[in-house]
Amino acid sequence: MTNDLTDNLFSLIKSLSPSEKRQFSLYVGRIGVNSDSKFLNLFKVMSKQKKYDEKSILESTNISKQQLSNIKAHLYKQLLISLKLNPVHQSIPINIREQLDFSYILYRKGLYKQSLKILEKVKTTALHYEEKIMALEILEWEKIIESQYITRSIHNRAEILINETKELNELNLISGKLSNLSLQLYSIFLKMGHARTEEESDSIKEYFNQTLPEFDIKKLGFREKLWLYKAHLWYSFITQNFLSCYRYSSKWIDLFSEYPHLVSVHPVSYLKGNHYLLESLFYLNHTELFEKTLKDLEETLKNPKIPDDDNTAALSFLYVYSNKLNLRFMKGDFSNGDPLVENIQKKIKKYESRIDGHHIMIFYYKIASLYFGDGNYNRCIEFLKKIIDNKSLEMREDLMCFSRILNLVAHYEAGKDYHLESLIRSTYKFLIRMNDMHEVQKEMIRFLRNLSEVSPLEIKDEFRKLHSTLKTYENHPYERRAFLYLDILSWLESNIENRLSCRDNC
Repeated sequence: MTNDLTDNLFSLIKSLSPSEKRQFSLYVGRIGVNSDSKFLNLFKVMSKQKKYDEKSILESTNISKQQLSNIKAHLYKQLLISLKLNPVHQSIPINIREQLDFSYILYRKGLYKQSLKILEKVKTTALHYEEKIMALEILEWEKIIESQYITRSIHNRAEILINETKELNELNLISGKLSNLSLQLYSIFLKMGHARTEEESDSIKEYFNQTLPEFDIKKLGFREKLWLYKAHLWYSFITQNFLSCYRYSSKWIDLFSEYPHLVSVHPVSYLKGNHYLLESLFYLNHTELFEKTLKDLEETLKNPKIPDDDNTAALSFLYVYSNKLNLRFMKGDFSNGDPLVENIQKKIKKYESRIDGHHIMIFYYKIASLYFGDGNYNRCIEFLKKIIDNKSLEMREDLMCFSRILNLVAHYEAGKDYHLESLIRSTYKFLIRMNDMHEVQKEMIRFLRNLSEVSPLEIKDEFRKLHSTLKTYENHPYERRAFLYLDILSWLESNIENRLSCRDNC
C-alpha cells in the first residue's frame, strides 16, 4: 500500500463523526463473522490513534506486516460503502447512479422490460435535476437494450431516442466548452490576480472572445447557464470590471431562484454565488447592500436545503468570515479585532484539511490589514510573515507582491527602521522577478527609501507629495489595482492629519 493511500485511510477515519462510526460498526456487524474481522480490528486501533503508527497496529492486532496493505485497502473500501449507505450522504446523483446499477443487473438477467422501466423513470429524474451527462448515459443504455429486444411499446421509439441523444449531446458539448473556459479563467485569476497591464487585459479579452462557444441562450438549461455566468464572472474580475462582476454574480443567484429544487443538489455553487456577489459589492463599495447581503447569506445557511456536511461547513466559514473582515474594511472599523481573529484562527485549524493554502493566505492578508488599520503594526507584520515565508504558495502573485509592500509600510510605522533598507532591497528584487513593478509600487519604495534623509520638520511635506502623486493613479485602469489591496491614500491622510500611530506611541 502506498503512503498516499495510508494517509487517505487515516484522514478518512479521522473525518468520521460519532454517528458515522456507529453506523460502520453496525454495517460490519450485520454479518456475525465480521464481528472479529481483521479489518474491523484495524479500524478500532486506527480510530484511537492521533498519528498513524504502524508498529502499534501490528502489536495490537493479529495482522501480519504482509497482510496489512491488503487489509487497509479493504477497510478503505468498506468505509466508503458504509458512508454511501448513510442517509446523510444520500443525494440525487448517488440515487440516479444506484438506479442505473439496478437497471444493469436486471439487463444482465435478461429482464429487459424491467430494466427499461427503471431507465425511463430515472432518466426523467436526471433531466429534472439537470444531470445531463448521466441522462446521456441512460439513453445509451436504452439504445443498447432496444437494439437487442424490441419492445414496440412506443411508436417511433428509435427516432425518439436518437433525437433525445442529439439534443443532450449538443448541450453537453456547450457545457463542456463553457466549463473549460471558466476553469481556465479561474486558474489565471488564481495565478496572477487582476490584469496588471493593458497587454494582459487585451490578451485575456482575446482568449475569452475566441474561446466562448456559440449558443442560443433560450436553449440553455441550468448547468450551461451556470458555467456561462462563472466564465463571465472570472473574466470580469481579471479585467477589473466590478460592475460586470455584480451583474453576473446576480445572474448566478437568480438562476437558483429559477431552479429552487437545485439548491440542495448544488449547495456549493449556491454558496459560491452568494460569496462572489459579496465580493462584487465590496469592490463597488456598496456598504449598505453588502451588509444586507451578508446577513441574508448567514440566514441562508440555516436553510434545510443546504446540506449540513463537512464540505459546506468549511465553505460557510470561508465565505462568512472573509466577508466579515471585508465589512470591517468598508466601515473603517479596525478596532477590537482580536476576538474575530481568534475565532478565525480556531476555524482555520479546524478546517485546514478542507481549505486550500491560497484561501488561508488571503485570510492572513486581511487579518494583517485589519491590524494595520488599528495601528497594531507588530501583529500586522506577524501575519504578513506567514505569507512571505510561505515558499509553497504558487498562486495569487499579486497577493505576495502587496504583502511585501504592506510589510515595508508596517515596519516603518512600527519604528523598525533598522530592517527597512534590507526589506526594501528584497521587496524590489521580488517585484522585478514577478514583473509587478508598477508606478504605485515604485513611488512607495522610493518614498520609504528616502525617508531616512528627510528631517522631522519636512516629513509632512513628503507625505503630501506622495499623496498628490498617488492620487493621480487612483482611477487608472491598471495602477488602481494597488488600491484594491492597500488603502495607501488613507494611510497617508492619517499621517498628514496627525492621527495617532504606533511610531508616536511605541
